[in-house]
Amino acid sequence: MILVINKEKDLTSRDVVNKLCKLLHTKKIGHTGTLDPMATGVLVCLTDKHTKLVDILTSTYKEYIAEIKLGIKTDTLDITGTVTYKNEDYNINLNKINKVFSMFKGKNMQEVPMYSAVRVDGKRLYEYARKDMEIYDLPKREVEIKELELLDYHDDIIKFRCVVSKGTYIRSLIRDICGKLNVYGTMNSLIRTKQGKFKIEDSYTLEDIENNNYQSLSLKDVLDLKEIELDNNLYKKVINGNILELNYEGYILFQKDKQDVALYYFENNIGKLRILL
Repeated sequence: MILVINKEKDLTSRDVVNKLCKLLHTKKIGHTGTLDPMATGVLVCLTDKHTKLVDILTSTYKEYIAEIKLGIKTDTLDITGTVTYKNEDYNINLNKINKVFSMFKGKNMQEVPMYSAVRVDGKRLYEYARKDMEIYDLPKREVEIKELELLDYHDDIIKFRCVVSKGTYIRSLIRDICGKLNVYGTMNSLIRTKQGKFKIEDSYTLEDIENNNYQSLSLKDVLDLKEIELDNNLYKKVINGNILELNYEGYILFQKDKQDVALYYFENNIGKLRILL
């Protein structure tokens, strides 16, 4: 089963998986991208054999709508953290915000937040942070900000939409934006509105799942694939999971009498089709 969940606030991605395990009566569920507890929005979940698709469906680009609260800085870089600095005496305007936003479009190096699951010397950074241990040289990674659009600015809140590459921390993006604006700021809210082809308007809440008010996605919905009807000879090979020497690339959904039998993919390093599920 492939489900697009609209994660609610104050739940971890693991919490969502645990609840789905009970609701769907399965122990095997994976997801395609962690959301912080304060974040809401698209969390693609896969059950049973479809968990093999997790890496494939983990999208390169994700869309978010976020808010920056100006005038404060927190240790976690979001509103749930402890305020470390505060200064409400700042001077910014729409022109300045748009100018700074234009600086971040494209590829750049981003320093990961201290409160994150990135490992340093075998430990996750949040483990150091919880023990008040500082890491002076935080890891950096290349990210791409494909789109960055100002949606609103009033009082002490900047609201924006962004499309970013996998691995981008919106908290870090906000930290860096505020640095260029020369103002303290922290993430006030975050909604993941899109992950690859999965959109929030096509998602379901946990309550929807509990009330059986949902529809799962098919392989055809989530993958660009070819459908091939099997003859009797090829059918025997496919149901046995044999590697196939056929002149097809990409993902192939083999069917028998219009019923799905197996999903194969072209493995480049052997130049043949191998069964996926």
